[in-house]
Amino acid sequence: MAEQTTLPDIRPHDGERPDSAVVRDALGVGVAVGLSGFAFGVTSAGSGLTLGQTCALSLLVFTGASQFALVGALAAGGNPLTAAAGAFFLGVRNAFYGLRLSQLLALPRAVRPPAAQWVIDETAAVALAQTTRRGARIGFVVTGLSLYVLWNLTTLLGALGAEAVGDTGAWGLDAAGPAVFLALLAPMLRTAVERVVAGLAVLLGLGLLPVLPAGTPVLVAALAAPAVLWAEGRRGGGAREGGR
Repeated sequence: MAEQTTLPDIRPHDGERPDSAVVRDALGVGVAVGLSGFAFGVTSAGSGLTLGQTCALSLLVFTGASQFALVGALAAGGNPLTAAAGAFFLGVRNAFYGLRLSQLLALPRAVRPPAAQWVIDETAAVALAQTTRRGARIGFVVTGLSLYVLWNLTTLLGALGAEAVGDTGAWGLDAAGPAVFLALLAPMLRTAVERVVAGLAVLLGLGLLPVLPAGTPVLVAALAAPAVLWAEGRRGGGAREGGR
């Protein structure tokens, strides 16, 4: 019998969903998240970026958390290199999604480079929730396409709107970016460890804000994850030793 080197095209049929249901869910995610591009456009324009720079970020970067982190740091007067570094570290997680999705989707080699642009939280979540490879591919493509188109369209509209209203701070629109960022993050905190990491990151970020240059507290807050995981490992090791 030949050795199986790839995932089977079909997983167990239990719970298999029709294509229409996958498309419906994917469109729901794409539309819901895509509309928040308006908040990014407003925030980016309010931080001093031009219309072209704002639209280029959505077209080329296309990862909301990193985009909000970048323009947020710039709006606070942070060094562009520091702001870019913070955005980069937030975007690194997409590489880990790609490792899993490359096996699950098994896309042709020619399609993988452009498909990598759509490897983000939302497309990964929809694809991984499916029970067949066909469903995962449909979910990935529909979510990625709808979100990419709508995100870039609403980014443009948000930036144009910000230019029209003038000072975004006077209208309270400068808070739109952080609010959307928290709304995207909150549903991902499912376990106690994840909530502790998030809480420690907030404490580090806010506590160091008055003493470090703008943008730097975001980088320091990233240390919350390894610190909590190290403490969790130490506690687990101590519990095992105590049980002997």
